Amino acid sequence: MNRPGGWWGRKSTPAKVETYTRWSFHLIALIEFMVVCGPVIEHAASRSAALLLALTLVHSVGCAVTASRALDWLRGQRERPSRTLWLFGVVTAVVAVVALLVIEHGPGGKDGAGAAGAVFAIVTAFGTGVLALGVRGRRSVLLTVAGFALGAGTVSLLLGRPAVVALLVTLVVLAGGGFSAFTSLFSVWLLNAVYELDEARETRARLAVAEERLRFGRDLHDVMGRNLAVIALKSELAVQLAQRERPEAVTEMIEVQRLAHEAQREVREVVRGYREADLAGELAGAHGVLTAAGIDCTVTGPTGGLPAPVQSALGWVVREAATNVLRHGDARRCAMTLTVREGRVVLTVENDGVPQSSGSGRGSGLVGLRERLAEIGGTLRAGPVGDGSFLLTVDIPLPSHSGEAHPAVHTRLYVSEATP
Repeated sequence: MNRPGGWWGRKSTPAKVETYTRWSFHLIALIEFMVVCGPVIEHAASRSAALLLALTLVHSVGCAVTASRALDWLRGQRERPSRTLWLFGVVTAVVAVVALLVIEHGPGGKDGAGAAGAVFAIVTAFGTGVLALGVRGRRSVLLTVAGFALGAGTVSLLLGRPAVVALLVTLVVLAGGGFSAFTSLFSVWLLNAVYELDEARETRARLAVAEERLRFGRDLHDVMGRNLAVIALKSELAVQLAQRERPEAVTEMIEVQRLAHEAQREVREVVRGYREADLAGELAGAHGVLTAAGIDCTVTGPTGGLPAPVQSALGWVVREAATNVLRHGDARRCAMTLTVREGRVVLTVENDGVPQSSGSGRGSGLVGLRERLAEIGGTLRAGPVGDGSFLLTVDIPLPSHSGEAHPAVHTRLYVSEATP
C-alpha cells in the first residue's frame, strides 16, 4: 500500500459502495448465526441445540454465498445462479421444517420450543431476503415472500398446530421476509444508482470536451468557408482571364494571394484564441465542469493583472488539473492556490484523489504543460505527497514591472465532493 487507505483508498466511489454492500450481506449472515446462538444455547436441550446450531451455521454460510453470487448476477458479471438459489431455498425450507419439528416434538418443554421458534423465524426471514436478490421484478419478489409465508403456515397445519397458530406463523414470515427482501433490494438499488451517477459524471465531462471541440469547429468553418469560397471564385476568374490573355489575370491572382494570406492570418487568430487559455475563463470553466460532475466547487481570488502569456499558461494548468481530477482520481477535496510575490507567480493544485495513470507526474498532458511553461521560464512539479494527496506546483517568473505592480496575494480554490 503506497499511501494511506491502501486498497480501499485506491477504489473509486462506486467500487467502495459495492464492497460495502457485499460485506454488509456477509455481516448479516454472521449476525443471523450470532442471534440464533443466544436463545438456542440458553434454552434448548444439548442435542436439539447442537442440531439447530449446525443447521443455522450451514444456512448462514449459504446466505453469504448466495447473496454474493446473486449480486454478481445483478451487476451483469455472471449468469443467473439458478442452482445456487434452488439449493439455498431447499436449505432454508429444511431448516425451517426441522425447527417446527423441534417445537412440536423436541425436548426442553416451553423454553426449547421458544428457542426453536426463534430459529424458525430468523432463518425464514433472512432466507427470504437473500432469495429476493435472485429474482427480477416486483411481482416475482412478492410471490417469493408470499410463497414462503404460505408454505410455513401450511407446514404448521400439517404438523398439527392450531389454525390460529398457523395463521400467526404465516403473518410472522410474511412480515419478516418482506422486510428482509425490501432491505436487500434497496441496497442493490442504491448500488446501481451510484454506478449510474458515476457514469453520468463521466458523460458530462466528455460532453464538455465535445462542446469545446464543436465551438472550435464552428469558428474555423466560419473563417475558412467564406475565404475559400472567395478564393475559388477569384481563381476561376483568373483562369478565364489568363485563357483570354487578359492582363487583369495577374491582378486577380494577386488578390487571390492576398486573400490566402488573410485566411491564414485569421486561422492563426482562431487557433491562438483556442490555445491561449484565459485564467479567469478557465477557473470559471473548471467550476462549471466540477459542479456538473457532482463536486461542490468554490473559486476565490483575483485573476487579472498578470501578463497575457502567464495567464494563458496558468489557464492551461487549471484546465489540465481539472481534467485529471475528473478522469484519473476520486477526489473529495481539491485546493488551487495562487500566490503572486517578489516577481514570481506560483500556482499549486492539491487534491486527495491520487491519479492512478499519472501519479508519477509523467503523463502526456503534464509533459505538454512543461514544454509550454518552459517557453516563459516556468517550471512544473507533480506527484503524490506523503498524506495521500496529489500535488502539482507551477512557478513562473514575472517581468520586473509586473512583479512590482502586484502585492502578495494568497488565494485558494476548494473543491469537495457534494453531499448526495
